[in-house]
Amino acid sequence: MEVPFVLLIGLFFAAAVYLMLSKFLVRVLLGVVLLGNAVNLLLFANGRILREVPPIIPAGHDVPVALTANPLPQALILTAIVISFSFFAFLLVLVYRAYQDLGTDNGNEMRLAEPENDPLPPTGY
Repeated sequence: MEVPFVLLIGLFFAAAVYLMLSKFLVRVLLGVVLLGNAVNLLLFANGRILREVPPIIPAGHDVPVALTANPLPQALILTAIVISFSFFAFLLVLVYRAYQDLGTDNGNEMRLAEPENDPLPPTGY
């Protein structure tokens, strides 16, 4: 059951890196979302995926009798989903505001500090 998740996680990481290397901010934003989802799937697969045995300790035992799924990574994923959604909403507002002010989402054209037609500084004294 974990092999398809491993392949999906690798695909998500590869797509996230490819999108985050783009010069367009919307693609970078989608890459950040895919990276967050890949990390969540990685945590989920790390906690073992078993549908048959619930993580319940029977009376008189200190540990579960059979191999069970670890509930801690699943609880961490719930927190990570909330944090990644709020991070996505914040970045979306930043990208939208930058697009409103500058009229482009191309990172190479967002050059307020160093305009393209700015004269070069003096080369000598």
